[in-house]
Formats: sequence, structure tokens, C-alpha cells
Amino acid sequence: MSDTARTNGSGIAPRLSGTVRIVGAGLLGASIGHALRAKGVDVVLADTSPAQLRLAIDYGAGRAAREDDAPALIVVSVPPDVTAQVIEAELGRFPDAVVTDVASVKLEPFRALKQRGVDITRYIGSHPLAGRERGGAISARADLFIGRPWVVCRDEDTRPADLALVEALALDVGAMPLEMTPEEHDSSVALTSHVPQVVASLLAGRFATADEGAMRLAGQGVRDTTRIAASAPELWVQILGANAQPVVEILDALADDLREVSDALRAPAAPGARRVLAETIRQGNDGVERLPGKHGQNRKYEQLVVMVDDTAGQLGRLFGELGELGVNVEDLRLEHSPGAQFGLAEISVAPAALHGAIEGLQERGWRIAGATNE
Repeated sequence: MSDTARTNGSGIAPRLSGTVRIVGAGLLGASIGHALRAKGVDVVLADTSPAQLRLAIDYGAGRAAREDDAPALIVVSVPPDVTAQVIEAELGRFPDAVVTDVASVKLEPFRALKQRGVDITRYIGSHPLAGRERGGAISARADLFIGRPWVVCRDEDTRPADLALVEALALDVGAMPLEMTPEEHDSSVALTSHVPQVVASLLAGRFATADEGAMRLAGQGVRDTTRIAASAPELWVQILGANAQPVVEILDALADDLREVSDALRAPAAPGARRVLAETIRQGNDGVERLPGKHGQNRKYEQLVVMVDDTAGQLGRLFGELGELGVNVEDLRLEHSPGAQFGLAEISVAPAALHGAIEGLQERGWRIAGATNE
């Protein structure tokens, strides 16, 4: 393939060369395929499900395997309970390839391979911190990994050239490679991904039998805190089981915190009760401030809430007029009230741009519902 053909629309050549084989054509595998194919990389897809494989190929995530394929890099994207098994098989079938996986737990497959006596010199575990509530090749997107962390778990036997290959994969799909040990990775995702899934599911589970009148009052706050509760149970049973110990430790600590709040609310007028409640909210404030925002920065933005009529083209017009005002939209959230013929667009902007954005939009006939700082 010529250098010209191996570039994307921007003319930037991929860091990877040669063929990339992806085993598992679901959401992550197919999304990796789309992202690499957009850069001109030769992508081979494999999956135990013929239907899933054909669907991913039809959508353009890669091509079918051939007998003469000699991949330089293999990406294993299968459920956690078979990840180690597939890694072992791929290492044996392609002795010249580097093998990585994108499972959401890293210690379990590493230990399983070591216990089986597999030579894992050419294996480097990795994990892109990206996903969607919906799975499968039909939900795959080439932009899924842009700006997202991609953890790479090297060990003392990892060869620099092999590490560079996995990091090139992350960079080519738009992610940011970050090195961690398997232990560091699993304890980190237990806190930032696995426990939040459990908490969201437990809260959303309360809605299943809630009164219909109560559910009509649900707003953006409850949607924000339960969005990930729509995830697939089959996958999460495997993830939580494979990373059980770190998850249990955090859940136990969280249970202690919940018990303390419950005790305070049983007697809210008792000495010290209000302090417990205030400290709980304050600690939450402190934690939210540590969450990385746009470009990984912990920046404070101002929030501008604009009332938008529920008709075609209104959001486009709003963004266009903000652009004319020289205001960059840093983040956006949309909320609709049940039965209302308008929505609320909560737009995050740089503090210096807030006043000009409000004045400029009001002059253009937009209704401002409020402005806050975050």
C-alpha cells in the first residue's frame, strides 16, 4: 500500500504498519477497526459469531481473515471470561505478532496466563477507557476513543518495540496511552468505573416499582446519575466477578458512609447530625473538582442555561450564533421537561465569555433561564 493510500483525510499517516488482526467484532473491536481503517490500516476481523462478524464487515470495520495473513499486532476484544484463553490461542497461532487485549480487567488474564505457563513476552495488556451503553458492531464508532485514556500494562519482560506498537495503536485511534501495572489499573477502575456501575444500577433499580407520579418528576440529575444503569448485565457479571476484591473494598467503605448518613437522618436535630450531612456534601464537592474535564484539565467553567424551542434547527442556530459571538462551547447538557415544547440547553463556557454570551444571545432573541458557575 502506498504512503498516499495509507493516510486519512487530513493527510496524517498512521503510526502502525502492517496488518492488525482484531478478535472480537463487538463494540470495542469494531470501533477500533473503524478508527484504524479510517487511517488506511489493513484490518482483519475474527469472531466466533458468524453473524456478528459479517455485520462488522458490512459496516466497514475490517475484512475477513485469509490464510496468508501475517498480522503485526493482534487485538483481543472478547468477554473477560475467555480473554486469557483467546490470548493464549493467538500467541500460539501467530508467533511473530504482538498481542494485546482490551478487557476491562487486567490482573485476571495476566495471572491466568502465568498459571498456564504461557510465554507472555509478546503479550501486553491494555484497556481503553471508552464505551457505550449499547454494544455490538452496529453501535461501533470510529471516534469512540478520541481523547480517552488507554491504559497499557507492561512488565519487566516487555520489549520496547512491542510496547511502542501497542502505544501506536492507542495514538492512531485518538486515545492517550497511560502506563500502569495490572494491580494499579484494576484498583483504579474499581473506583472510577465498576463501583459507579453498581451504584447506578442499585439506584435505577428503585425506579422499577416506583409510583408513576414520582417518575414524572425525574429530571436531568437523576438521568445523569443512572445513565450507565442501562448497561448489559451479562457483561457486567463477568467484569465484577473478575475484579471482585477491589470492588468489595470500596463497596464496604461506601456502605459505612451510607450508614453514617442514615443514622444522621434518623435524628437530624441531634448534635453533630447536620455536620455529618454537610461534610458528606462537601466531600462530594471536593471529589467532583478532581474529575478531569475537557482535555484532561480541572478547569472551572460558567454555566449558561438557554431555553430552546423544540423545533428543527434550533440547536444549530444557537451554536452558530455563539460562534458568531466568539464563544466556544466547552460542554453541553440537554434537558426536556415532560410535556413542555422547549428544552433547556446548559452550556459551559469560559468565565471570561459568560457576560458577552448572555448579552449577545439576548440581543438575538434567546431566552436565558439562568447562569451558574461550576
